[in-house]
Amino acid sequence: MLVDGKWTAEWKPVEKTDEKGGFVRQTSSFRNWVTPDGVAGPTGEAGFGAEPGRYHLYIALICPWASRTLIGRKLKGLESVISLSIVEPMITEEGWRFGDYPGSTEDSVNGATYLHQVYTKADPHFTGRATVPVLWDKKRGTIVNNESADILRMLNSGFGDLATSDLDLYPADLASEIDALNDRIYPRLNNGVYRAGFATRQVAYDEAFDDVFDMLDELEARLADGRPFLHGDRFTETDVRLFVTLIRFDAAYHGLFKCNLRRISDYPGLSGYLKRVLEFPGIRDTVSIDHIKHGYYSMKALNPQRIVPRGPDLSDLGLSG
Repeated sequence: MLVDGKWTAEWKPVEKTDEKGGFVRQTSSFRNWVTPDGVAGPTGEAGFGAEPGRYHLYIALICPWASRTLIGRKLKGLESVISLSIVEPMITEEGWRFGDYPGSTEDSVNGATYLHQVYTKADPHFTGRATVPVLWDKKRGTIVNNESADILRMLNSGFGDLATSDLDLYPADLASEIDALNDRIYPRLNNGVYRAGFATRQVAYDEAFDDVFDMLDELEARLADGRPFLHGDRFTETDVRLFVTLIRFDAAYHGLFKCNLRRISDYPGLSGYLKRVLEFPGIRDTVSIDHIKHGYYSMKALNPQRIVPRGPDLSDLGLSG
């Protein structure tokens, strides 16, 4: 991680734990918002107005949080408005690296070799983990935001008429329902798999494991009435946030993170839902099972030999890797 702008130690998946040995996720540090007219958003300062070509998105295809934003960029038709860099899937001793692994890119904006160099360009004294996603402002030469939930929401509405799609991922009449379900899914499932995989004591693992499968059971029951998406007929932000976890579950979390009570393919409702979301226009283009497997299984702390499994068979989803 970075301490006062200097890289100080080999990358580790867990930098902080609680009193039970549970994984504690770092709080995002940059919380400004892009808005159509440049006024301040819910957090941060004003001055980040929507302009074509001004912003750049840094992501990792392995990462569910970053993939939320990649999906948002795709669904809102912002690919020609916001440029993109994709790090390599294997996490190095200095964290995320740009390069020529298939499906990855160089840093075309800042010329960085490692993502942490982008952070120190924004703040020479930054202390913390250099995480994805990052939304970068080319005009001001700084990070706008590195919180995926914020970025997904600003991609939905912050670019105004620059977006070519009228799909609304956060419609006003569903906002309270979306927020409530997001708040249930995130700690139990989205972050729950990490709490299980990165637990350092049995009690922390057991609690996380129970949360993961209780939440999957709840979602399976929710889909039992035949609804196509979580909030009915409309595809929303909650579907994006759930999808990025489900698509990684059988390939990585079931084995590496020891979330092995059941696979998503063992849930009729969730597996059918996963296929529907995968076929939603644009979603499949954001998924790389190759990056997901090579990325997660490169974590030396969890997989010292870094052997990447050949399975599972995801041909029923039309995926390989």
